[in-house]
Amino acid sequence: MDLENEKHWYVVNTYSGHESKVKEKLEARTESMNMTDHIFRVIVPETTEVEIKDGKKKEKVKKMFPGYILVEMKMSDDAWYVVRNTPGVTGFIGSSGKGAKPTPLLPQEIDRVLSYMGEARDEIKSDIKLGDSVNVIDGPFKGMTGKIDNIDDETNRLTVLIDLFGQETPVEVELFQVSKM
Repeated sequence: MDLENEKHWYVVNTYSGHESKVKEKLEARTESMNMTDHIFRVIVPETTEVEIKDGKKKEKVKKMFPGYILVEMKMSDDAWYVVRNTPGVTGFIGSSGKGAKPTPLLPQEIDRVLSYMGEARDEIKSDIKLGDSVNVIDGPFKGMTGKIDNIDDETNRLTVLIDLFGQETPVEVELFQVSKM
């Protein structure tokens, strides 16, 4: 795996409660230190939960992983240095320390998080098209095969026709949950 020339997602540990500040500082440092061709996206994984309090509906933004941000970057000594030395960053997850480069997230790991947030990796726009046969590699239908009946590019969801008990049944899956046969 060539980490220096490929974009990957990394988990960065921050002081809990400072995730948004660290994101802003890292984005500013990326610009000021001309690292925009190495550090691409910085995300604070959040979800919106609906709460009903005193009979009123309230939306509440909740951090999925308090104390962590996700950074899409090409790992190089310079990029690692910029992220590592951003105020509020305590380190990378998946690094043994002592200057060792961290291990990136697997595509299916980042796809799951981004999909939950309603976002997508750039490359998730795959070569899958209507009528293609796919293997389901994640979720309740894991191990089954089917044909793509519908693709929703906006939500990265697919309708796959799977043979359940001898009958073709449409099931909805996320794009990251299938692989082309």
